[in-house]
Amino acid sequence: MFEKVIKQANIDHFRKWFERAEKIMIVSHVAPDGDAVGSSLGLYHFFYSQGKKVNIILPNAFPDFLRWMPGAKDILFYDRYKEFADELIEAADVICCLDFNTIKRIDTMADAVLASPARKIMVDHHPHPDDFCRITISHPEISSTSELVFRLICRLGYFEEITRQGAECIYTGMMTDTGSFTYNSNDPQIYYIISELLSKGIDKDEIYRKVYHTYSESRLRLMGYILCNKMEVFPECHAALITLTEEEQKRYNYIKGDSEGFVNIPLQIKGVIFTCFLREDTEKEMIKVSLRSVGTFPCNQLAAEYYNGGGHLNASGGEFYGTMEEATELFRKALIAYKPLLIAKK
Repeated sequence: MFEKVIKQANIDHFRKWFERAEKIMIVSHVAPDGDAVGSSLGLYHFFYSQGKKVNIILPNAFPDFLRWMPGAKDILFYDRYKEFADELIEAADVICCLDFNTIKRIDTMADAVLASPARKIMVDHHPHPDDFCRITISHPEISSTSELVFRLICRLGYFEEITRQGAECIYTGMMTDTGSFTYNSNDPQIYYIISELLSKGIDKDEIYRKVYHTYSESRLRLMGYILCNKMEVFPECHAALITLTEEEQKRYNYIKGDSEGFVNIPLQIKGVIFTCFLREDTEKEMIKVSLRSVGTFPCNQLAAEYYNGGGHLNASGGEFYGTMEEATELFRKALIAYKPLLIAKK
């Protein structure tokens, strides 16, 4: 049996909400990743099994390699159906805020969620949560929000009600947010939870294939291009940088999700413990920043200091409003500042 991480008071409080609620809304962060979608769908299947009227609204679309997930076709995107989404948010009894710790992470949905009279609960594993929910279940030590959703359902006493479809979504979130259990995944309880999900009939090997082995030909050609032409290694700092402009994305018929995992690739180089991936997003007029590290180097600290971001010790991100050249120059400055720590961690 796993440790009871979530406070009993939060369990008891939410149980009352859950039992009384008829309309439940689930929301998660902008640019949804595997954990955002997996945790949302995992909770969605549980609520649906209990006869609740439940909807998921995400700020925008998620990558194609997550569209196979059971229930994914029923997710509503706020940037496409704002008026209808606003009505659902306003009418909700309970809003579950998953996988984000600050209201700005849901982008243009923020005002509608804050204005809704619905009771709000946060379930998240990012540090320093804002105080905008009446119930806050925040545990940065936990591998993923999907793991927290599993723990929440079990603590409510409904493990038997978790369906195979729900278990597939929860496992997908756990797998993707730990790099297939290669970081933030040393807690033995994670593998106990995996065994419980397997007991629901999931095929973890098939899930891995669906997520990581169904990319387009264009993605592979783009990967070859960036490795040959756009990856810069800084041996003296044990670091690497990859940049990708909007023009280069168009050249390789880029679709959402095609650059997923690129930031992790340089970590395969001997001696590299910190990587940065800068991707130009002209639609939002910014540079999307992804950072990864191994060991104890705090890439979340660097993200917060230089790129208005944050996240976890080994996996974090941020945003930069300026040109690619300026974002790259800022990274070089950050490397100089953090070089003593990078050398020490190596």
